Amino acid sequence: MKETHLKHVLWLTVATIFISTSGALGKYIDMPIPVIIWWRSAFAALLLFIFCKYKKVSFKINTNKDKSTFVIAALFLGAHWITYFYALKLSNVAIGMLSLFTFPVFIAILEPLFSKVKFDPVHIILGIIVLIGIYFLAPNFNVKDDALKGILFGLLSAFCYAIRTLMLKQQVLKYHGSTLMFYQVVILSIVLFPALPILGTSAISTQYPFVIMLALLTTAIGHTMFIMSLKYFKASTASIIGSTQPIFGIIIAFLFLNEIPTWNTFVGGSLIISTVIIESVRSKSITKR
Repeated sequence: MKETHLKHVLWLTVATIFISTSGALGKYIDMPIPVIIWWRSAFAALLLFIFCKYKKVSFKINTNKDKSTFVIAALFLGAHWITYFYALKLSNVAIGMLSLFTFPVFIAILEPLFSKVKFDPVHIILGIIVLIGIYFLAPNFNVKDDALKGILFGLLSAFCYAIRTLMLKQQVLKYHGSTLMFYQVVILSIVLFPALPILGTSAISTQYPFVIMLALLTTAIGHTMFIMSLKYFKASTASIIGSTQPIFGIIIAFLFLNEIPTWNTFVGGSLIISTVIIESVRSKSITKR
């Protein structure tokens, strides 16, 4: 049991690192945001289709209700990605990722409305610690510049991500994580396709290596692994453990975009990591019961 729990925590951490690449890639790729999301979805759909065929993962959807859930969850995922990328473009990787990571608070509050999970006041406390960490990590904001807009887009992105995660919590018990992610990106590819002739997509000729990285590492691998982790953790537990994403994202942005973190970054990062350790220990003890 101990080794199994540690393995699940390890794989969730790996998924977190892969998803963390979205900050630097989203900031760096020079294309209209809906076009970026379409290419991201289209490439990811192709990669996931090949993987599912290779692994003989079923594409069958059991009920019409599940089909509706897939569509709605995909729309929330698309809204999450688009608003998140606007947050990155308007501000920087740190502000975009940190404002997004208020989503564990949204999940902790909303999860009892989506499932039979009882409300756990500890998650509110851990969410508050995350918010305090974000307060230290974020720079001073001027309401006259784009930073505030970036934060607001990040908060909206967090809300959409929380809803999408909670909707898939029940589905992950019935479907393989790759199947769930495949249908979401296929639906997004269809919904966003009309944006291509309007906004133009010629820039893909120079941006495709980075878009493929976004589709493969962040989407096909990272998000699929995160969805699969919901089999072993409550949504609120997985999201709080995943709160290390801003830390990894800031490190990646420093290495590749030369965005230099401040001392406040280390203080805030320590607070966020503390919630990961606390929740990891708590989820382990709950699993043993």
